[in-house]
Amino acid sequence: MKSFDDHPFIAIWEMTQACDLACRHCRARARPERDEAELSTSEGKRLLEAIAAASVRLMVLTGGDPAKREDLVELVDHGRALGLAMGLTPSATPLVTDELIERLAGAGLSRLAISIDGPAPEMHDGFRGVNGSFDQSLRILATAKRYGIATQVNTSVHTGNLEALEAMVPLVRDIAPALWSVFFVVPTGRASRDMMPSAAAAEQSLEWLADVAERESFSIKTTAAPQYRRILLARKAARTHATRGLETLRINEGRGFMFISHRGDFFPSGFLPVSCGNFRTQDPLEAYRSHPVFRSLRDPGQLRGKCGACEYRVVCGGSRARAYATTMDLLESDPLCAYVPEGYVHEQRAATRRRLDVVDG
Repeated sequence: MKSFDDHPFIAIWEMTQACDLACRHCRARARPERDEAELSTSEGKRLLEAIAAASVRLMVLTGGDPAKREDLVELVDHGRALGLAMGLTPSATPLVTDELIERLAGAGLSRLAISIDGPAPEMHDGFRGVNGSFDQSLRILATAKRYGIATQVNTSVHTGNLEALEAMVPLVRDIAPALWSVFFVVPTGRASRDMMPSAAAAEQSLEWLADVAERESFSIKTTAAPQYRRILLARKAARTHATRGLETLRINEGRGFMFISHRGDFFPSGFLPVSCGNFRTQDPLEAYRSHPVFRSLRDPGQLRGKCGACEYRVVCGGSRARAYATTMDLLESDPLCAYVPEGYVHEQRAATRRRLDVVDG
């Protein structure tokens, strides 16, 4: 099982925070205009070169909306020439024209991911803040497939669409992406705490996703819900009556993963706004390997609360971004997790006995 101490598996570059959508949960609080302090084209190329030199396998360009940058195709082409697998998550707007998709395919784009947050336009468009976004999403995905680009559907799960997840499956099946990535909202940026499902509802949804994954042709992964790995691992262990040799790719914030902002700041994740340096003054691999925040996030022994006592802390570890957003402590328990580990029960009982001994004494 990889520790990811040496280099990340995936790096994400937020090329810009400019976007023409007005998504209710946007972590970047995106706005239509670009920031003059964004990394330039030449800086972007140097960033891609540094990421490639660090042996990172996958580079994802995100935003805001990367289609707001005129150099998007040029940068995809540069990254691909360096040997990077280039992914892209644009916003579903008219800026992503069929012509642009054709040019991206020619530049060697490996995968294009688009968000769909409901099975029908009303729910999706209401969440994204612009009418017509749902139809744009379907168009972009269909066009990407026509030009031979692998596709991915991203769905943000929140209290307003939790009950519609089941109705999403036929839509995703029709789109036939390589991957359905299901993101459980983190209360950062524009997202508020009341958008988070309860831990019990999240657990039920993750169990349901595991059922769907067993019968559908597309793969499913979760973002900001690493508890899904616990569920998959427990199911596999139940079938094989053993836990040895059951491994899963344990990428998490700062662990196999790093995020570079539009201004070049390094973060463990776009949803975990703790800056760990800047590209204009530091090498990204150096920050990833040596910054105390990154190092602590790769050490499951530093986790606290339920996450620290959990037997799945190595493969899961909880969402560090959600822990930080709700407690301001990036090593605390993830409040979205309903699982109560045996070790935590014993720890709580021991703490109670200690308190009672103090009172009796």
